Amino acid sequence: MKVFINPGHDRVYDSGAINPVTGARECDIVAKAGKLLAGYLQTAGLKVRTLQDDSLALVCAESNEWGADLFISLHCNAFNTQARGTETLYKSFNGQRLAGFIQSQIVRSVNTVDRGSKFRDDLWVLNGTNAVAVLVEMAFIDNMDDLSLLEQELDKIVRAIARGITDYWSA
Repeated sequence: MKVFINPGHDRVYDSGAINPVTGARECDIVAKAGKLLAGYLQTAGLKVRTLQDDSLALVCAESNEWGADLFISLHCNAFNTQARGTETLYKSFNGQRLAGFIQSQIVRSVNTVDRGSKFRDDLWVLNGTNAVAVLVEMAFIDNMDDLSLLEQELDKIVRAIARGITDYWSA
């Protein structure tokens, strides 16, 4: 199985969401998560490619050209400093299945608010790739409790994402 990992946002043009208190940047957290996820999936015997770039057209084109089976986009949510939790977004039927496996593994692994798996048909990366695709909003970077989860338990979150991927593939 080929898994294309897209840590959302680039460090140059659009760093993504930023914590207003600490300055923690989404691009840095998801870059670390992407590296961890690639390692766990490779250890499990899967073929992996990773690309973090602000050009979503490039990201999707690379995934399609490589012939990825699965496309995983990693993100940190932000809203009003009060919202908390994890959600996994999908567009297709198989995307919904994959999102369900990933979401289930994350909420069983760390103390996060389960915001569920949600259908979205307005996201570039879910529309632009031929692979079964999901976008994982790991936690709210602008919420101090969720930021602590991202900083202290990122490895647990990423391991849960990896288990969700292998659960999907073996189901």
